[in-house]
Amino acid sequence: MIAFTLTYSLAASLFAILRGNSEFVIYILVMLVIVVAIWRVSINVNLSRGVLWALSIWGLAHMLGGLMPIPEHWLHSGNGAVLYNLWLLPDLLKYDQLVHAYGFGTTTFVFWESISAIMARSSKVRPQPTFGLLLIAVAAALGMGALNEIVEFVTTLFVENTNVGDYNNTGWDLVFNMIGASLAAIWIRLRAETVRDPKIALP
Repeated sequence: MIAFTLTYSLAASLFAILRGNSEFVIYILVMLVIVVAIWRVSINVNLSRGVLWALSIWGLAHMLGGLMPIPEHWLHSGNGAVLYNLWLLPDLLKYDQLVHAYGFGTTTFVFWESISAIMARSSKVRPQPTFGLLLIAVAAALGMGALNEIVEFVTTLFVENTNVGDYNNTGWDLVFNMIGASLAAIWIRLRAETVRDPKIALP
């Protein structure tokens, strides 16, 4: 998994540098910081293998979205002919929005497993995913989503002609973050009701 993540990160870095894509070079550097942070968190709370793989796949989807060109005649928003701007369902769902929902749904799993592990360490019993605890996990994931939008905003201050999008795009990003996080919380709750072990892991 580590080799997989480092391989596509290196390939994406070289591709971005060769194409002079300074915006995405910044995103790759941010992603490397996130990888180190996740590694540190995983050491402390022992994130499940499924969640770690889901995070790695999210990173790959992000790299492909920002760097992979698409044919000009494919339906896409006006920010450039790259995968991120592709309409999967015309005027309803973009690739970017799907990645946001998936990514911050995965982030909700990260926070739930972290909360669960920390509470279990003190009480010796893994907590059930109650509405209150899941709300904390969802809120934390949405906070990370807001931080992501701040990073994108800061990028626009230093890089011209970014692919960040406008205020409307930011709003929809936040909406899909919430959709993904909420669906993840529902999944965690439903799985806890069908399995004895309340530790939740993606399949």
